[in-house]
Amino acid sequence: MSTLEIKDLHVSVATEDGDKEILKGVTLTIKDGETHAIMGPNGSGKSTLAYSIAGHPKYTVTSGTVKLDGEDVLEMSVDERARAGLFLAMQYPVEVPGVSVSNFLRTAKTAIDGEAPKLRHWVKDVNSTLERLDLDASFGTRSVNEGFSGGEKKRHEIAQLELLNPKVAVLDETDSGLDIDALKIVSEGVNRFAENKDKGVLLITHYTRILRYIKPDFVHVFVAGKVAESGGAELAEALEANGYEKYLTAAV
Repeated sequence: MSTLEIKDLHVSVATEDGDKEILKGVTLTIKDGETHAIMGPNGSGKSTLAYSIAGHPKYTVTSGTVKLDGEDVLEMSVDERARAGLFLAMQYPVEVPGVSVSNFLRTAKTAIDGEAPKLRHWVKDVNSTLERLDLDASFGTRSVNEGFSGGEKKRHEIAQLELLNPKVAVLDETDSGLDIDALKIVSEGVNRFAENKDKGVLLITHYTRILRYIKPDFVHVFVAGKVAESGGAELAEALEANGYEKYLTAAV
């Protein structure tokens, strides 16, 4: 059983005017078999939460805890978090010139598992995964994210998710910049991952359109650095109809 437990998390970032608190007491628990969607306006701290969980050095945790299966995530280095079972799909995946997709994926799998996958089986797994994501096998020879379209970058992130098989996936605006066909393909990949009942998903999004394909068990409204309200999938529909105005007014 995998559980990501966030308790009273406060996070700051350095600015020219001094440290600025972005997260102001986030408490959230994602159990295995659960898909949680976080929705909120720009600047509410959604991406800060994702990167803080992953260990981005830009963000300083000032108080609170993050635990995965009872282990203190905040005491782990970034690579230790990945090996423990955390996965982050970034809103803006970075380019890695000179490193092929196939080498990148095999190196990542080796680092996480502690041993290199058997090449014959690995090539078959990679090609099958790329095919499911509507990516040609030659995609593996390209440099990571270099010259990729927005849809290719996001489908590559989901290929990583499927092949690395973490415990908890944190998906930061995975639907950003996708046309309808790519959105369906990416959503199908997330659903395949979530169908394994020992997995948890934390999906960060602005829009309800991805939630037409990925059905969340819980929806959380994120405003001014914390969770303002939680509910079921119906909460996303209310947000689509009414927006965030009442939450923003309450926060002020």
